[in-house]
Amino acid sequence: MKSNEKSIHINVRLYTLISLAITFSINAVNAQSPNMETRPRIVVTADPELDDNNSLIRFLLNSCDLEVEGLIYASSGFHWKGDGKGTKWYVPGREYARFGLDTCPCVSWRWAEHERFIDDDVEAYEKVYANLKVHNPNYPLPSLLKSKIRYGNIEFDGDISKNSPGSDFIKSLILDDKPGRLFITAWGGQSTIARALKSIQEEYENTIQWEAIKKKISGKVVLLPSGDQDDTYAKYIKPNWPDIEYRQFVAGPNYGYGAQLHAKQQDSIYLTSAWTKENVSDRGPLGAQYRVWGDGKQMVKGDRMDYFGFSGYTNEQLRSMGYLVWMPVQAKGSWIGEGDDFTFMNMLGQGLRAYEKGSYGGWGGRELTEKETSIFSMPAGDTSQQAMAAMMSSMTEQLNKISSGYPDFFPSAQRDFAARLKWSVTPKYTDANHPPVAEIEGPLNIMASRGETIRLNGKVSDPDGNKVSIKWWQFQVGTYPDKINILNENTMQAKVLIPKNAVSGQTIHVILEATDDGSPSLTTYQRVIITVK
Repeated sequence: MKSNEKSIHINVRLYTLISLAITFSINAVNAQSPNMETRPRIVVTADPELDDNNSLIRFLLNSCDLEVEGLIYASSGFHWKGDGKGTKWYVPGREYARFGLDTCPCVSWRWAEHERFIDDDVEAYEKVYANLKVHNPNYPLPSLLKSKIRYGNIEFDGDISKNSPGSDFIKSLILDDKPGRLFITAWGGQSTIARALKSIQEEYENTIQWEAIKKKISGKVVLLPSGDQDDTYAKYIKPNWPDIEYRQFVAGPNYGYGAQLHAKQQDSIYLTSAWTKENVSDRGPLGAQYRVWGDGKQMVKGDRMDYFGFSGYTNEQLRSMGYLVWMPVQAKGSWIGEGDDFTFMNMLGQGLRAYEKGSYGGWGGRELTEKETSIFSMPAGDTSQQAMAAMMSSMTEQLNKISSGYPDFFPSAQRDFAARLKWSVTPKYTDANHPPVAEIEGPLNIMASRGETIRLNGKVSDPDGNKVSIKWWQFQVGTYPDKINILNENTMQAKVLIPKNAVSGQTIHVILEATDDGSPSLTTYQRVIITVK
């Protein structure tokens, strides 16, 4: 049924004005100078999985590079609160079904009575904020972060039947006219995001504004998921909002559970007890919030899936105690996981410009193809604890295979993490290390002809006066498929040979990488994108 049929002439005029305003808004969203470092607008939605907690700590330490718009509690197929009225819930295929548990239908699943891990982490951030802002003045005020916290659709797994404070908040962000794209992460399920979109659809679908609003939202919102953990993307978002960009990344290597099982030698040191204790666990309030193996903690008391806090027990002993051991026990104090890092680490301002387009890649990994996303699906069949442990090992191995040939940013990312945690406990600027600055003299997007040799001029400096080494290298994420030749790759003036077999319109990505000799050693970058004429 059409709205306001009796005033059609007024509505046509109104529609024209709305369309013009929204078109202007879309242009403002997409207009970005590639030479200007952008602070992407970002919303975190997270369920109370321990690796979400760990990812949030890293996120807060990088919040100086971001415009934090929301910190939203979410549910998932792994965690939901219930409505407090005794209503029982069951979804076939969830982990309680896969593990053969007879506890569900149930009134809640793996959700603490007074869950507040986001608040706890922000309060830890508040304790160290005075130190952090000494090292980077762009860290957001704790009061600002607190004002962004909401509870989303947490009652039931995948339920988008009603609004929540979190969905209302996301809805307001989606509809606002602030410039820049809105990146929305999904560390848990996507029901809060889906409800925000559904409430917009319900409000505007039968109005003359609908097509213009859909166009605005599709050009503005970018979803950054950690899989589809409650099926709401497949069931609602994708069918109803097919033009919203959906960037599923895979990190190289894996930041999640089981990372140490197949870690490269150069990565494995950053997963050990010794490194983690020195650089993370012992580093003030935020380090104390970080979950490690054998730390004596549980996100939910009695959770049969969360045995990571125990120490001194074998896999078999934990199973005899009733725990579902789906990840083999590791050394006390070592890495457990930060399985949601890849959703936001391409948004960071270290010069890789990865936020600009999903295919560009960065510290958060590269964008998965639709076929590759199937590795995030849980298989049917044998759901014994041994089979699930084997599945985790196989998934990690598949992730590493997919990432084969991708640059190994993990050591640089971990050293950056360690440096920021040191900032949090260091009140004097000169007592800590800070990243070098890498710049390109000239535009970051350039045109070149086939067979041409172009010169790239770099400029680096270090705020601490450390020695900086540089190198130029090709990041093979451009549309030109082969390797190129770079001359003088360790000097400020590199020469890039544009291949004669390149095709007009193809792109070549060249990285200037700068690494200081401070402690820990820190790395920054600048990306130049060459388009063949």
